[in-house]
Amino acid sequence: MSFAETVALGALAGFTIFLGLPLGRLTSLGSRARVALAMFAVGVLAFLFVDVLEHGFGIVEAAVQRYKDGHGSLGHAVWLTALLGVGFALGSAGLGVFEQRFKPKRPLPPMAGGATDALSAADVARGDAAAVAARAWALRTGMTVATAIGLHNFAEGLAIGVSAKAGEIGLATVLIVGFALHNATEGFGIIGPLGDVRPSWRWLAVAGLVAGGPTFLGAMLGYNVTSEPLELVFYALAGGAILYVIGEVWQAMRRIGHRELGLWMLAMGFMAGVVTDMVVVYGGA
Repeated sequence: MSFAETVALGALAGFTIFLGLPLGRLTSLGSRARVALAMFAVGVLAFLFVDVLEHGFGIVEAAVQRYKDGHGSLGHAVWLTALLGVGFALGSAGLGVFEQRFKPKRPLPPMAGGATDALSAADVARGDAAAVAARAWALRTGMTVATAIGLHNFAEGLAIGVSAKAGEIGLATVLIVGFALHNATEGFGIIGPLGDVRPSWRWLAVAGLVAGGPTFLGAMLGYNVTSEPLELVFYALAGGAILYVIGEVWQAMRRIGHRELGLWMLAMGFMAGVVTDMVVVYGGA
């Protein structure tokens, strides 16, 4: 498979994530529907969390096994283990610190006055400020999800590029089809935390590029460069970031209610991830 074909098919696999994003423009969703969509997204993210850590553990365990068999060094195994731990910490705790530092500051309330009209205006101002803050939180969380998925998809793109370069055309093709199906469900993970916030088409386009574009970039890099530590770093960062986002969305949805519905939809989202991943497993990945 040529480099141009690999790049084109890598782009196809990555940008199927745009298929689910237009649902974020719907405005007629009630609280039950918002909880259902958000918790379905959490289920997809839960599967991705398991998936990326499984790949990360596989890289580290293979290094340990090579050392045990006398074909690798202890230092290399320790180095990969440290990369996994540091990458996960940066993706989870690091993301939390970054968001806390750069989140928009709460606007100062208007100066208090003695008249009833002044108090009423202050209440309106506080309500508007709360609505703006809630919208900013939803959009920021959705973009954080897109970033975490992008880290995961970059590692998937590396797998596509490496398989194509090695001449394993059948494996590369199945990987591309499997990742394309899988990425189509990941779009729900991005728009799920938005709730009743209606994003602009521009925001959806940027989120799609952030989440899907790395598959395309990873395929190009994987075709030319094979780097186990690089792949491990992206898996670790993605795992930490996904866990952080799951906690944020879960906490927000608990305040809305519909707990039983949410848990059922979480299970359905997890199974959607499992089913689409079976195509990749069938290809021998």
